Parts: sequence; structure tokens; C-alpha cells
Amino acid sequence: MESKDISLPWPELEFGKIQDTLETLHQWIQIVGKIRLRTMPWQNHSWHTTLYLSPHGFTTQGIPYQGGFFQIDFDFMQHKLYVSCAHGASLSLDLRPMTVADFYEVLFQKLSNLGIHVGIHGSPNELETAIPFKENTINKSYDPKAARSLWQAMAKVQAVFSRFRSEFIGKCSPVHLFWGAFDLAVTRFSGSPAPLHPGGAPNMPLEVMQEAYSKEVSSAGFWPGSKDFPSAIFYSYAYPAGPRFAEQEVLPKEAFYSAEMGEFMLKYDDVQQSKDPEGMLWDFLQSTYQAAAVTSGWNRAELERYPG
Repeated sequence: MESKDISLPWPELEFGKIQDTLETLHQWIQIVGKIRLRTMPWQNHSWHTTLYLSPHGFTTQGIPYQGGFFQIDFDFMQHKLYVSCAHGASLSLDLRPMTVADFYEVLFQKLSNLGIHVGIHGSPNELETAIPFKENTINKSYDPKAARSLWQAMAKVQAVFSRFRSEFIGKCSPVHLFWGAFDLAVTRFSGSPAPLHPGGAPNMPLEVMQEAYSKEVSSAGFWPGSKDFPSAIFYSYAYPAGPRFAEQEVLPKEAFYSAEMGEFMLKYDDVQQSKDPEGMLWDFLQSTYQAAAVTSGWNRAELERYPG
């Protein structure tokens, strides 16, 4: 039997073409993420709040609820949102151009119809402008191609991030999607305590950030951009960063250090257009982690599968 080529290409992400859909989808995933936040048992560093990549989109995975389970899935192949329950009931809504206010109302009505009653904080987090979801009639775009391209890019990224995660035997996060900033991230921990974080993210409780950064970390991620920075990027930072972290030489040559953000960056376009996107991204992840581990004095012999 002839094997099929099931690989996905690295899609183009032209910010001007995806911006409106990205901004609307960001609000929608915040609503779904907050449902998971309110129903999941707490986990360290707010890991209980995140979403995950699925073969067709984004998912909450299974959420325990009153003796049962439910799950919410964004499907960017069929362009639907599915709510599935362990007792067999399920409902869906079409992903199409609609306001955040309409999405919010329809989703919670469908949850109620399934016997799921969850109250959430009704405004977005980590955004400068936090219009309550019920009042947001500004964000209302949904281009199926843009939504699918965004998911497909994250699917390609997740494959590399997952392999990168496997090289580390110390404490490490899952590869997961943070709905606050809309970034796919993986975080390694040294095991040592970190100084109290000063906070600073908009509309984010200080105590949440301080617990998230209560241990030394080296974190890498993919972020699709915003109107203030209209370019998808990969990033890598350390907290706390060693005094010579920013001076380290990292790969590939296209990578650069942003003093404003305090992190190394690599543009998605450079990766997508390279002859070996996976190799280029791997070099970035490995070299920026090494920059963090070396300058912060991590015990690499105890933390890495292949130290050095």
C-alpha cells in the first residue's frame, strides 16, 4: 500500500491579510480559555488555563465538570466550534463573521442548553483595550483562510517545540497556547527560585504573574503579531536574565536581541522562507536556551538529556 504524504507546508502569514481575523479570534479564544480557567483545578504557573493544538484547530482538552467531562474545540477545517460532553450530548456553532458580543451570547446559551453553567470574568486580559465581551461589536471578522493559516503555522511550530521539549529532563511546561497574549510557548525551569516579578502586563493581576515567574525560567514561543508589531515572531527570554544574556551569540544569523522586550527574536518570515525551516527554528531554540542556561549558571548536567 502506497503511503500518503500527510505533511503540512509552512504557510505564509502576511499580517495585513490576517489582522482582522486574528484580532477577533484572539477575543474568542479568551472567552473559551476563561471557561477552562474557571472549571479546571488549579495548576502551577496557570497551566490549567491554557489551550492546546489539535489536528483541526485549538482545544481545551477534557474539562472535569460536576461528575462528568466536556470539551470545547475550534475546528478550522470545518470552521465550527464544538462543545462535546462525556454523557453524549454535543452542540456546535459556525465560525463565521460575527461580533465578539454575539459569539459570547451564543456560546453561553449553548453551554446552558447542555447543563454547563460557568461564570467568567467578562473582559479580556493582557490587552491594553479591554472592552467587555458583551459590549464588543468592533471585532467581528472571520476569514476561513486566515484562521486556517494561523493554526497551520502553529501546528508546524508545535512539532519543533515538542522535539525541543524532549531534550530537557528537568521541569518543563507542555507546549501550550496562552490565550492572554495568543502565543504558543514552552518553558524550561532550572529548579531554583526567582526574584519576585515586578508584573507589568496590561489587565493582568500582579499575583498571577508573580506565581508564574516564581522559579527561574528559559521560555520560548511563537507570537503572531499585533497592530503595534505587525510581524509574526519567535521569541526566547530568561527570567531572571543573567547580566550577559543579551550579549550572547545565537543562531541563526537572522536572530536579534530586542532591548525593549528583553528577549531574542526571530521573524517567522525568515523561518518560513528558509530552505530548512525546522532546522533554523531548532538552532534558535537551542542557542537561546544555552545563552540563558550558561549566563544564569543552570546545572545543565542534571537538567538536559544530552548535557552541553
